Amino acid sequence: MKAILLLLFSFFSLTVFAQETQLSGTITDAATKEPLRGVSITVKDNLIGTITNREGLFKLTVPKLKLPFNLVVSSVGFERQEIAVTTTGQEVSIALQPQTVQLNEMVFAARRVNEGILESPVSIEKMTTQAIQENPSFTFYDGLQHLKGIDAVTSSITYKQINTRGFNDTGNSRFLQLIDGVDNQTPGLNFSVGNQFGASDIDVESVEIIPGAASALYGPVAFNGVLSMHTKDPFTYQGLTVQAKTGINHIAENGVQPKGLYDFAARYAKAFNNRLAFKINASYLSGVDWYANNFTDVSSQTAAAQRGPNNPGRDALNIYGDEVSKPLPGIGLVSRTGYEEKDLMNYNVYSLKLNGAIHYRISNNLEAIYQYNFGRGTASYTGSSRYDLNNFVLQTHRAELKGSNFFLRSYAVSENSHDSYNTRSLAQFINRDWVQNLDGQPVSPSEADNMWFTRYAHAFNGNATGVTASNHAAARTFADQGRFLPGTNSFDQAKEASIHNYGLSGAGVFSNSKFYHTEGQYDFSRFTKVIELLAGGSFRYYDMFTNGSLFDDKNQKITIKEYGSFVQASKKLFDDKLKLTASLRYDKNENFDGNFTPRFSGVYAINKAHYFRASFQTGFRNPTPVDQFINLNVGPITILGGAPKNSRGLNVYENSFTATSVGAFGGAFGAAVAGGKPFPQAVAENLNLLQKSNVAYIKPEQQKAFEVGYKSYLASKLLVDLNYYYSSYTDFILNTVVIQPQNNVYGPDGKINFAAASDIPGGKIHAFQLYTNAPDKVSAQGAGVSLTYLLNKGYNVGGNVTWSDFNLKNANRDNIAAFNTPEYSTNFTLSNSNVFRDFGFNLAWHWQSAFDWYGTFNGNEPGRIQAYSLVDAQISKKLVKANSTIKLGASNLFNNRVYQAYGSPAIGAIYHVSIIFNDLLK
Repeated sequence: MKAILLLLFSFFSLTVFAQETQLSGTITDAATKEPLRGVSITVKDNLIGTITNREGLFKLTVPKLKLPFNLVVSSVGFERQEIAVTTTGQEVSIALQPQTVQLNEMVFAARRVNEGILESPVSIEKMTTQAIQENPSFTFYDGLQHLKGIDAVTSSITYKQINTRGFNDTGNSRFLQLIDGVDNQTPGLNFSVGNQFGASDIDVESVEIIPGAASALYGPVAFNGVLSMHTKDPFTYQGLTVQAKTGINHIAENGVQPKGLYDFAARYAKAFNNRLAFKINASYLSGVDWYANNFTDVSSQTAAAQRGPNNPGRDALNIYGDEVSKPLPGIGLVSRTGYEEKDLMNYNVYSLKLNGAIHYRISNNLEAIYQYNFGRGTASYTGSSRYDLNNFVLQTHRAELKGSNFFLRSYAVSENSHDSYNTRSLAQFINRDWVQNLDGQPVSPSEADNMWFTRYAHAFNGNATGVTASNHAAARTFADQGRFLPGTNSFDQAKEASIHNYGLSGAGVFSNSKFYHTEGQYDFSRFTKVIELLAGGSFRYYDMFTNGSLFDDKNQKITIKEYGSFVQASKKLFDDKLKLTASLRYDKNENFDGNFTPRFSGVYAINKAHYFRASFQTGFRNPTPVDQFINLNVGPITILGGAPKNSRGLNVYENSFTATSVGAFGGAFGAAVAGGKPFPQAVAENLNLLQKSNVAYIKPEQQKAFEVGYKSYLASKLLVDLNYYYSSYTDFILNTVVIQPQNNVYGPDGKINFAAASDIPGGKIHAFQLYTNAPDKVSAQGAGVSLTYLLNKGYNVGGNVTWSDFNLKNANRDNIAAFNTPEYSTNFTLSNSNVFRDFGFNLAWHWQSAFDWYGTFNGNEPGRIQAYSLVDAQISKKLVKANSTIKLGASNLFNNRVYQAYGSPAIGAIYHVSIIFNDLLK
């Protein structure tokens, strides 16, 4: 990284000598004849450009180019135009035609080259600059849910997860999120925490989403798709922009008073002589998070009919510590008294984003960029527990050289988990800090759980003075004597001590992990006239550090290297009506065999308004660093990642029994001993029940997908988009438990070893939870249709419907990633940016069907997500003379209490008002 920065700064010292051409002109609104400010004027196929001032005037200095060349003129809300420059000193006067919505937007992500969205070989969705500005949701990121085929899961006000085409999760490591080409995932979590550490609304220019496998161009993380966010170029978007937004949530909630939300953002950009430009961004969002307070009893050891608030063995979904339970003789299952999430989680969430970038145009077709992003915040995350990502920090450094036909980009991503913690573990540790024995003396944390159950049984059986016998409530009260109550000093002290204690002795989460990434691509099309040819490559280096709390990295480094390269060729045939594209990518992770991921596509244009497309795509996903290198001994079991080097010397993959066969052997051995047979005979008669495990080292997941689609653009009024896809999946990553004896599983005769079998009843064994892959094969299919229609007088109406279907086939559900996707979802939008005297409105409705959610938070047991609908709405008023806009809006207008993932909080309404000032100090 240092070498690259030195290289970039060395370019800054170059002086470019070239004869220059001066151009000037005026850009006006064809409808009103008024001058237009902020219009972008760029030289086609070059990086050089400028924007108009308040009077619609521009001046552009162009290094001498071979005449003629074209200028590209574009502005939000107007049709893009090109004009030829044929002489030096040419005066340019253009009247731009207004357009409420640009239906044939330019996109980049589908083929990594710019093209019209109608010509895209695969499904792609785009949120434009205008759509971001007029988005009715609380943030632009919240508004992504209204695009076709997009699923959103909210864990926190500051954390929403985006996914496409199934296998959804609250932390999605199968979906790639880019900001200006930089992977926004945290190195330790291995997924992006929504837009918590991303870009502010006022700096985002556009968002493109590819649903489905995109590994052929983007590598292993893009298994389920790509979300690519582009921020505003400081050459094009200059001046000061300030936004102030305030809102209110927790309306009409039981036990919670309404709370305020505050979102402030500022952006300043300045260009000097069309060579040097910079921008700085700062934004801060704060509020009180949604409360997770679903107290449904989900005890897996209690029959469904006996569950409920009066169940002594109750395990409430959002109460933690009560999952510690024990069957007591003559009493039944009893669980410890837990703590509600509100007493454990930090609900005062915030998101601080700071950003700065320097752009230097070395020549008219070579630009150097350095960008720094700093994000810090607090969010709630639903994983195997509810985690508090408390004061979590993510930083990125990006250095890039780019031209009109190439780029070379290098970036570094680092994290600091700071005060983050596991709320479930936190409750259990607090519960172990205060338990008294029967004489009223506190016991050690290691004895606390057993002593609590002893106290419970003592009281329930009538042995405690003054306590009613056979009364569960009275027994619990007796067992809870001395319990730390929320809000007391003793509770707060125990909570703080555990949060800052990492590993098995505390609830704290520690990670100072990093990764470094370099990639580049070059478009060779100008050299290969017969075909369009694009090639690129990448290298990534993970440097993990958890100080022994998650990996075995206290005295050794955990690093991972992976690299990849791709080539893409396109050819037009039949009078340019048919465009065929073939892509091939090869990726290699140092711990796995390499993967080839091809993609083939064809787009047929009946005419300029009707396009048919078909594609075959492949995807794969490397195991995450945690999947590969977790090495966590939790007492009776060790959780062990599946990279071969992670288990080196342990001999566990090679020498262990299946857990199922050990259970069968143990039962049969116990019955034999109970029947009077001696130990050796009981072992010998039943050892053939044991089976050697056959667990393979972990490897990447695989996907193959077919898609067909149709897009049409009718009378410059109607955009139609249809698609159908079918995908098959294999090698899903999963966990399996094995039992390792001290002796060899097989004896010299190749049969089950008597000594190894004897280790089991002798207690000379250890359990391992290993990461591996399932052999099962499943499939998914889906279809979508969207319509966007431009009505008269500036009205825009749109709608989309998505159908998703999952076929488990003959697979074991325990071996398959959870699909977690509604069968049907639909969106409807209606808007007009200027109904009357610069008053506008935007209305967006989302509905989705019910489905069962499977996740580790509830032990992979299903939890029902009911069908729901949301309405986001806003009205706006443009203050033209002040160049500002006031908005009054609502996310979830009717305040429906909506669960999007089982175990996560219910989401209510946010009512908000904002004012934004544009182009100040310009």
